Amino acid sequence: MLGIAADTLVLFIAASLTKPIQPVLDTFAARTGTVILRESGASLEHVRKITELHRIPDALLLADVDVFPQLLVPKYATWYAQFARNRMVVAYTPRSKHAGEINASNWTRILRANDVEVGRTDPNLAPVGYRTLIMLRLAEHFYNSPGLADALLAHAPARNIRPNAAELAALLAAGELDYIYDYQSVAESNGFRFVPLPGAINLGNPNFAAAYAKESVTVRGSTPTSRTTFAGQPILYGLSIPHGAPHPRVAAKFLAYLESPEVVARLRAAHVDMLDRPIVVGTGAPPELRGSSEPRH
Repeated sequence: MLGIAADTLVLFIAASLTKPIQPVLDTFAARTGTVILRESGASLEHVRKITELHRIPDALLLADVDVFPQLLVPKYATWYAQFARNRMVVAYTPRSKHAGEINASNWTRILRANDVEVGRTDPNLAPVGYRTLIMLRLAEHFYNSPGLADALLAHAPARNIRPNAAELAALLAAGELDYIYDYQSVAESNGFRFVPLPGAINLGNPNFAAAYAKESVTVRGSTPTSRTTFAGQPILYGLSIPHGAPHPRVAAKFLAYLESPEVVARLRAAHVDMLDRPIVVGTGAPPELRGSSEPRH
C-alpha cells in the first residue's frame, strides 16, 4: 500500500450493496476528504483476494456474515458484525416472458417453461449463488415436489450463470434474461418486479432458521484446493476490519458513519434492510462501532 495517503479507505464490498451504498460513500468522502478505493464483487472473491493474493483492505462488507468464521477468523480477523438482512426472490421485468401471469403460486412452473431464460450466480463465488441452491432445495420440500430443485437448476444453465448479484441484475435489465434468482434488495434497487417467496424458503425469516439449517451446500473454500460448507440460515450481511488493514482509523470512522442513525435510515430508504444496531461477534472491534461494547461469542 505504499504511496496511498493516510486519508484513504480501501473497501471490499459485496456486489449486492454497490448501488445503494454508493451515495453513502460519496457523502463520506465529501465530508471527510477521504479517498475511497472501492472494489465491488462476489464475497468469496473478496475473501480469496486476502487468503490467496494477500491483499488486505481497510474494511470488508460481505453478503454472508458466516464467511467470517468459516474462512477469515482468527487468522485474518478477530471480530465481525452482522449489520443487514435480506431475502431471496425471483426477479423479472415487464419484458420477461409470462410477466403478466407469474405469481407466488405458479413461479416454479413458469421458470421451467422452455421459452424462458433464467439466471443465477456462481455458488463458488457469491453467497447468493449457494443460497439459491439452498432455497431451491427448501422449495422442493415446501411444495412436496420431488426433483423440483434439479428441474429448476436445469432451466438456469451454465451460460446464464454470472459471478455476482450485480452482474446478474445487469443481464436482466438488458433483457437478456427473463428471470433471475437474486436478493430482494437488488430487485428493489434496480426497479425490478419480483415474486415474494414464502418465509419457509426465502432465507429471510428467523422463525424458519431450524428448517433452513437442514440444507447445506459445499463450495470452494479460501484456497483452490479447499472446500467449505455453508448451511442454510437467515440471510445476514457482515462487516469487519481485518488484521493488517493499512488505514484502520479511517476504517473505524467509516463503519461508525455507516451505522449512524442518519445513514441507517438512508440505506433503508435505498432498500438495504439494516439492523437497528450491529451485532458484534469476537473481540477487538473499534469502540466507534455502535453495539461493539457487548461482543457476542
